[in-house]
Amino acid sequence: MTSRAKPAICLMLGWVALLWLLEGVDVVTGGSLDTFGIQPREPAELLDVVPAAFLHFGFGHLVANTVPLLLLGFVAALRSGVRRLLAVVLLIILASGLGVWFTAAPDSNTAGASGVVFGLFGYLLVRGFIERKLLDIGIGLVVGVLYGSILWGALPTDSGISWQGHLFGLIGGVLAAFAFRERPRGALTGADVGPLT
Repeated sequence: MTSRAKPAICLMLGWVALLWLLEGVDVVTGGSLDTFGIQPREPAELLDVVPAAFLHFGFGHLVANTVPLLLLGFVAALRSGVRRLLAVVLLIILASGLGVWFTAAPDSNTAGASGVVFGLFGYLLVRGFIERKLLDIGIGLVVGVLYGSILWGALPTDSGISWQGHLFGLIGGVLAAFAFRERPRGALTGADVGPLT
């Protein structure tokens, strides 16, 4: 697992740096990148499903996503490896973005990494149980305790927040835990706690 630490750190720092760079460009150009948000049920907007996950509506929006994205992404990369994490994130982005495209309010515009944050939360929460690994079950429980309150964001309680992106991101993360699971090698034992191969 220690061999994964450096790639995991580099990936997440680079990812967050890209998000901050894009938001800086957006601010300097008067919000020109905001057009890459998802506007629901417009066929051309399907092309924005992926870019929307890398854009934000102001630095306050970005700040709210930065720390959980760094932490959850690092833990997921450390335990799953960078390649599997990238596949997991792509599934989460597609689930979150398509969920927004199908269900968001008319004339809305949705962007931000929060769908990915919710997806990584769901992925880490259930991954250990699916793969039957004690260490990952423990990680999931810790993640649940630290970030469990974000689940309120997956409910339609605030008209200014894309609960659809959150909900479908969460679903995407759970689906990713099943889709990209490591096949169990046997019963739940202490031997399952070791690093992934």
